[in-house]
Amino acid sequence: MNVIRSVVFYIGYFVAMLVCGLLFLPPSPFLPLKSRYRLLNLYNHFIIAWFRLVCGVRYEFHGRERLPDGPCVILANHQCEWETVYLQLLKPPVCTVLKKELLNIPIFGWGLRLLHPIALDRSRPSRAMKQVLIQGKQRLEEGLSVLIFPEGTRVAPGSRKRYNKSGAVIACRAGVPVVPVAHNAGERWPGRHWVKNPGTLRLVVGEPISTDSRTPESVLEDVEAWIEAQLGDISEVPRPVRADIAASEKPVV
Repeated sequence: MNVIRSVVFYIGYFVAMLVCGLLFLPPSPFLPLKSRYRLLNLYNHFIIAWFRLVCGVRYEFHGRERLPDGPCVILANHQCEWETVYLQLLKPPVCTVLKKELLNIPIFGWGLRLLHPIALDRSRPSRAMKQVLIQGKQRLEEGLSVLIFPEGTRVAPGSRKRYNKSGAVIACRAGVPVVPVAHNAGERWPGRHWVKNPGTLRLVVGEPISTDSRTPESVLEDVEAWIEAQLGDISEVPRPVRADIAASEKPVV
């Protein structure tokens, strides 16, 4: 049954991408940025609803009322594609830090280009870090929030990876709060397998963390502690302890 559901889901997924690409992409470059987000995010709304309807997933979202009025840096754990779709809807307009290869995907990547992302070349980490810090601050000054996955890549449920501090650095330099987000989406939408799993998908938005007179290291410590505590509560897969992360692992932007 899960295989059948997943096949139906992906049929709708690709049909929606094609239809939205044909209808929404041509006028988007001529729209103001906020209007462009509203139009292109109709695809995201559809995918979130279609996933729930077809794959037998029930959503439990908590804390969205905690989002600040002004721009902020959103730091979330990264397990699969689902959160990259949903978090665009959490506090639009939001600028996402992503790998530049995604911009080359037909239709999907073309739409991403129109949303002013920060596209990184992961093969050049020092340059990528500088790009994040410069462009992230610019986006915040323009009134956009910035979405960063501090783990730097998808991390399967039950695994853990060092958090990178670039998001906290951007927030501290710009003087905006950090909003932590935790979810268990990878248990319903596996990151490395196409078959989806029914069940409850939980997402929690934390209280904004002030960056006033604080170091990025202390802010990141609070973010990681909060996210890991929430994952311990909402995940069906046991969480590893901090000591389980290999000491030799290098952080990724």
